[in-house]
Amino acid sequence: MGLGSTRKTVLVTGAAGFLGSHLVDRLLAEGFEVVGLDNLMTGDLGNLADAGRSPHFHFEIGDVREPLRVYAEVIFNFACPASPVHYQSDPYATLTTSVLGAVRLVEHARLRGCRIVHASTSEVYGDPHEHPQQETYWGHVNPIGDRSCYDEGKRAAETVLRDAARVHNADTRIVRIFNTYGPRMSFNDGRVVSNFLVQAIRGDAITLYGSGEQSRSFCYVNDLIEGIFRVAMAPQIETPLNLGNPVEVTMIELARAVMQVAKRDVTLVHRPLPNDDPRRRCPDITRAKAQIGFEPSVPLLEGLQRTYDNFVERMRVASPVAR
Repeated sequence: MGLGSTRKTVLVTGAAGFLGSHLVDRLLAEGFEVVGLDNLMTGDLGNLADAGRSPHFHFEIGDVREPLRVYAEVIFNFACPASPVHYQSDPYATLTTSVLGAVRLVEHARLRGCRIVHASTSEVYGDPHEHPQQETYWGHVNPIGDRSCYDEGKRAAETVLRDAARVHNADTRIVRIFNTYGPRMSFNDGRVVSNFLVQAIRGDAITLYGSGEQSRSFCYVNDLIEGIFRVAMAPQIETPLNLGNPVEVTMIELARAVMQVAKRDVTLVHRPLPNDDPRRRCPDITRAKAQIGFEPSVPLLEGLQRTYDNFVERMRVASPVAR
């Protein structure tokens, strides 16, 4: 879908969030007219400081659960709390944002003929019995657990979007996002990279849950946004697609990497593992490689260094006494 001679308009829901704001910046750089929508439940307007200086960015406070009043040729749906601290703080809002948001998008797409790129999650796989996880895996999810508002909400949203494509021929594209990190992450979002970086910067002990041998894969935000952009621009594509870094890292290895970029050794302390916390999480990105040439390029230490530098500067501005 080329730009042609006129600017095409895209809508990013959840625009003030970590991923949404990086996507907004990329779309503006590519020459799009960008409308950002966010109810600021977890979003931060500071994330849109760069975008706000562009005459081609337009921000609206709104909720994806309500009927959309914006015309856009492509909608990127990133409107949902995505960290355990945030999505468990109001489970009902999390679930309804995922499910009703998907319904509203489908209604909009059927009337306007627009394309939907939907941010799903690796959480649809739950605590997986398959490793690494392929898109064909159905998952192992607790439907009534502490995380179910997010896990099952995202699974139901995929159902809505997939049925819209099957029944109504809607152009819906689903990306299952694995752990992503980078500048603009919230200090207190409960994600492991944020937790470890803040603790290391302050010289506090780094908290490991369980044995610390559970694993994740960490994708730097620029790599992820590149994948999402390619999904949106492809003339035709088969989804869902896993997007993430297939390099598996244990929590202990991550803690050591954070201490390396912070240039300080801190104590490691262990706490009980939270309910339904997956033991292993790693994407099979074979399908994304084949369809859009997706392959992350930023090594973990390089990405952590960029994120660490961003955290140090933001913490300095927020609190001059922070170390």
